[in-house]
Amino acid sequence: MKVKAFSAVAAASLLGLSACSQQSAAPQNTANSSKTYYVQTPKQTPKPQQVVFQQQRRAPTYKQSVSQQQVRRPVVQQPRVVVRPAQPSPDARQQAELSELYGIGDQIFKNETGGRIDQLVHWNLREDFAAMGIGHFTWYPSGRSQRFGNTFPGLLDYLQKNGVQLPAWVQRARFEGAPWRNREQLMAAKNSPEIKQFSQLLYNTRHLQAKYIMDRAMRAMPKLVKNTPQHLRGQVANNLNAVANSRGGRYVLVDYVNFKGEGLNRSGGYKGQNWGLLQVLEEMRPVNPGQQALNEFADASMRVLERRVRNSNPSRNEKKWLPGWRNRTNTYRNPI
Repeated sequence: MKVKAFSAVAAASLLGLSACSQQSAAPQNTANSSKTYYVQTPKQTPKPQQVVFQQQRRAPTYKQSVSQQQVRRPVVQQPRVVVRPAQPSPDARQQAELSELYGIGDQIFKNETGGRIDQLVHWNLREDFAAMGIGHFTWYPSGRSQRFGNTFPGLLDYLQKNGVQLPAWVQRARFEGAPWRNREQLMAAKNSPEIKQFSQLLYNTRHLQAKYIMDRAMRAMPKLVKNTPQHLRGQVANNLNAVANSRGGRYVLVDYVNFKGEGLNRSGGYKGQNWGLLQVLEEMRPVNPGQQALNEFADASMRVLERRVRNSNPSRNEKKWLPGWRNRTNTYRNPI
């Protein structure tokens, strides 16, 4: 925040007043000039007399003690001191950003896994992909149709670029696909040393994963408005800014992108209706930053998710997920 300092400069003008005794003056013409001059009439000055001055002491009319005597000192105007509000140092700002990042990572870890390390390598019921890491990134076996995107290999690339040493079997599977063909194979290997070791590695790197999730979400933000029909762009931009400028708003946006995606593929959902962040922003009523924006986002996200359930194949029984989804979207009302 820029703070303008205003300094007051006091200027005083000294007025010199001169009093002159009234003197008679008469115009005098000279033969050599046509101008008229006013000159003072000379006065008879008495002969000066020598006067000897003697210094006299003036006695005070009453006696004062030293403590009672008031000494008049010149008043010196003190310069105005403007105290600038303390600006956060780069270290303080960095610490605040790290604190926010850790909070977002811990909350996403809790949302996706219930805070359990053994859920960092998982395979949900009725899914055809493994769910990995704090964001339950999708990891498809080789040759499997990737309807929801294969996001875990991208995270593995990010971890390796940031100095994380991956196990050899993960390095191989990173290019070949998930090493389990179905949920049964993965669940049978849950207690193996390899899975336990990798689960611990994913827990230890949870804040690095949070940075990956946040960067991905922030890159998607400008695309949201561009992928919106012209008549809805103003509404989407307003709602996006309202949530982003609310307390904890970045967690709300980042978590939903990780939860259900950006929604940039408008026909990527059931019956041509997607359920990503873009669809939530379009569903929201116009709001201002603050609690109103957070509550409206939570309400709109549930309306979008309920529409997904209505459009889904009844055989998937997606209704069973609604209570958990509602718990998650309620965290948007009072975010970290």
